Amino acid sequence: SARAPEKTAISAPLPPAITWIDAAISVKALTDYNFRGISQTDRRPAGQASVELQFYDNLFYAGVFGSNVDLATSPTAEIDFFAGIRPKFGPVTFDFGVIPYYYPSEKAFIFQGAQFTPRNTEYTEVVGKVSYNYQDKLTVGANVFYAWDWLGVGADATYASVTAKYNLPFLEGLSVSGEFSRYWIGTPNRSIYFPTPISLPDYNYWNAGVSYTYKNLTADLRYHDTNLSKTECYTLTADPRGTFSGSGRSKWCSPSVVASLSFDITASSIGIFAPK
Repeated sequence: SARAPEKTAISAPLPPAITWIDAAISVKALTDYNFRGISQTDRRPAGQASVELQFYDNLFYAGVFGSNVDLATSPTAEIDFFAGIRPKFGPVTFDFGVIPYYYPSEKAFIFQGAQFTPRNTEYTEVVGKVSYNYQDKLTVGANVFYAWDWLGVGADATYASVTAKYNLPFLEGLSVSGEFSRYWIGTPNRSIYFPTPISLPDYNYWNAGVSYTYKNLTADLRYHDTNLSKTECYTLTADPRGTFSGSGRSKWCSPSVVASLSFDITASSIGIFAPK
């Protein structure tokens, strides 16, 4: 008699592994720390590092960022804490979080008896972001940051931007990206910090650049610019050079090209906090 065919056991697919906890570490060297179009290091190089803890497949996160700075209030560094949630729905990712900016050991900038800055410029922003990834080739995004006491002057401030990044097809790891933004800054309610009451200017900021990533290293070359005049830049920054010279002008917001090299790694990529 013919032999009956053997039955093949069909096993149910295993649920996807979950990375319950991970850590992302980044170290970066830059020719200038340009933040929203304004140099934070008086056009000098910067070293930065950040550590981000990620929970439940990077749904929740919390971390800390640090950089050297050279600002009017002479802080020893900039230290930012951040936390939030990143829900993802297919190619769409949201990010809702909070960022307190901390400047240790800063002091008011006083010249010839006039106080040009608050004694404490620490502030906090709430953040909302959304991005869309098209076939891992093109990523576009929109971002909003809001602070209710910008740099300690009592003004609210809203920073909104659109971003785009395109991975070039002819070389893996090579991409071009850019950002265009508008910064709306309210009226200070603590004019005692300034020689006379002032109105802070709103401004546009944009950047465009090219980057190349090889394994854990990323090299980036980027152009930054704003529509701020040198006088408006001084109003926003209290650049000590503009005060000492009596010009009331600053080059911190002028066009600049910044090169950077960063090293990024996650703990899970080297076997720590492996998915389970």
